[in-house]
Amino acid sequence: MLLVTGGAGFIGSNMVASLNEAGRADIAVNDVLGSDGKWRNLAGRQIADFVPPADLLRWLDGRRLDAVIHLGAISSTTATDADDVIETNFRLSLRLLEWCAAARTPFIYASSAATYGDGQAGFSDDCSLVALKRLTPMNLYGWSKHLFDLAVVERAARKGKLPPQWAGLKFFNVFGPNEYHKGEMMSLVAKRFAEAKAGRPVRLFKSHRSGIGDGEQKRDFIYIDDAVGVVHWLLQTPSVSGIFNVGTGQARSFRDLMTAMFAALGREPIIEYIDMPDSIRDSYQYFTQAQTENLRRAGFNAAFATLEQGVTRYVKTYLDRPEHYR
Repeated sequence: MLLVTGGAGFIGSNMVASLNEAGRADIAVNDVLGSDGKWRNLAGRQIADFVPPADLLRWLDGRRLDAVIHLGAISSTTATDADDVIETNFRLSLRLLEWCAAARTPFIYASSAATYGDGQAGFSDDCSLVALKRLTPMNLYGWSKHLFDLAVVERAARKGKLPPQWAGLKFFNVFGPNEYHKGEMMSLVAKRFAEAKAGRPVRLFKSHRSGIGDGEQKRDFIYIDDAVGVVHWLLQTPSVSGIFNVGTGQARSFRDLMTAMFAALGREPIIEYIDMPDSIRDSYQYFTQAQTENLRRAGFNAAFATLEQGVTRYVKTYLDRPEHYR
């Protein structure tokens, strides 16, 4: 049996779907479903058990698992309850790490590109303790993920007890089906699709930085199938441990993203530019791009979808159909 924490969330539910499609139904999902329709992410899936967070450690007691895929977290970059975020993202992760170490169970967990902060220190996938200590996350979410990365790598450096395989995945800007419950944390493709479909203009932020045009702020956008594919590769390659960036390695602009969405609809882009709110102007990231050398050196050699390929797949397979869940 596999355990997927956060298995009803965006990346988690796509992980469950891909495991089902690979013939596995022996999956336990740990998550909170709430009342925002997140259950629909799993409506077409088969699972063996559903474990509420309060029952997780008791459920694990004495159990044998093939692997723990830990994707559950408070993932909002605007979260402000530090005690809740640290308890959920850091302390629970430590407990799961320790359980996997004791039970000799592979442990694959979600870190985040938010650990890189404003990007001034670059986006190197050097996962040494010295390199990680140079990073300064900009928000509570990124800091909580960074704390756990540091704890795992420090344990590895002193040859402390770890699972037989451990891997942290610094996901960059993942987009695709089943993100609809995320509200403001959805990708711009999901947030702006209805406007584009209705023939209305979509809005992007103006640039407030010299030398960068309006809508030319860039991110490393990666389609969900490619992000999940890295997890599958790790499950099939138990000799690989470490912290890895999960991005395409190619930054693209928000204008490119919206242009690809309009193209998938067979329409000319209609884009308006609005002022960025003062509240985020000083801390706004203008560029992210994953360095993926560490992942490639470890043996991962699959190609990633281009921005246009990913957006077209998302629009035509999900967003522009009556049933847009995977």
